[in-house]
Amino acid sequence: MDKFPLSEHLLNPWVIATGTALATLLLLLLIKRLILGRAVAVVGRSRFTIDSLILSALSWPLTFLILFVAVAMFKAASAQLGLSSAYITTYAAPIEYFLLILAIIVFVDQFCSGAIDAYSQGSESLRSSRSILLGITRGIIWGLGLLILMGTAGISITPVVASLGITSLAVALALQPTLGNFFSGVQLVMDKPIRVGDFIEIESGEQGFVERIGWRSTWIRMLPNNMVIVPNSLISGSKIINYYYPEKELSVPVEVGVHYSSDLDHVERVTLEVARHVLKTHEWGVDDYKTFVLFHTFDSSSINLTVMLRAKEYFNRFWIKSAFLKALHKRYAEEGIIIPYPIRAINLDQEQVRAAFEKREPPEHLE
Repeated sequence: MDKFPLSEHLLNPWVIATGTALATLLLLLLIKRLILGRAVAVVGRSRFTIDSLILSALSWPLTFLILFVAVAMFKAASAQLGLSSAYITTYAAPIEYFLLILAIIVFVDQFCSGAIDAYSQGSESLRSSRSILLGITRGIIWGLGLLILMGTAGISITPVVASLGITSLAVALALQPTLGNFFSGVQLVMDKPIRVGDFIEIESGEQGFVERIGWRSTWIRMLPNNMVIVPNSLISGSKIINYYYPEKELSVPVEVGVHYSSDLDHVERVTLEVARHVLKTHEWGVDDYKTFVLFHTFDSSSINLTVMLRAKEYFNRFWIKSAFLKALHKRYAEEGIIIPYPIRAINLDQEQVRAAFEKREPPEHLE
């Protein structure tokens, strides 16, 4: 009877090969954590973007490569120890190819996603289309990657590609509304009638700031701070007022009425002085805008005019108009310019005739 069964068990070639693979795996994972963590800290102080993108995309691909090395080490140790197994011969090589291709796919996917996220911060067009670009990019990368993986596994992709035509037709019919919204989103991204951050109003009446243009819907934050989610097909097919296009500045017309006895030249001069002062002193006024006054209507009790102001963006127009009305009312009072009340005339003669008719006594034959 052997006195050292435990030592024989520990020196079993299978245990040695497995231990070698596990030790390699743990050592490489430790090295990866130390080196990658320090590299990320160093690159984080760099002003370049590409190196940060590469390092941020390396974490999972390096893990798959380490698994690839561990499998290769197990196979090499098994061959060195004279181990022969149908499982090693059959599965080791496909697993290696699978891990290698998966590492490449994940790296490309992470790098492209990080690049879209990074560059979308400084580009309005990319920021508007970020979610759609991410969906299209990831779909292409993983679609090609799965086909390559299937080919590596020995699965013929020719029947798969041929069957995609019939399957795509069935899926297109079943997901017609979803695909319609998706392609409408692509159209919005390409045509750029709206962008993330724009203040818009759609044909159905909703208005607010565009928060996100997704692959299925557009998210609009309304002024009460609630979110309305509109399908892309509805946005694409409706009339849109974009208050931020071609620029954020917009005119703010203000209607004013003065008494018929007013000196209109004096009214125009005073009104322009007030308008220019408000535009120069208010934080949301456009100080270099050449404001103007137009008299346009002889109304029932006043002569009406329109004063044209200029605000930095649509949402500021309410405060500009309020400040102007308060300043104009005060200045008109100082200058003796009258803003008349509405006047309604009563025809007393006609009213007296009607009253007399209503008081007329009925004829005797009706009594």
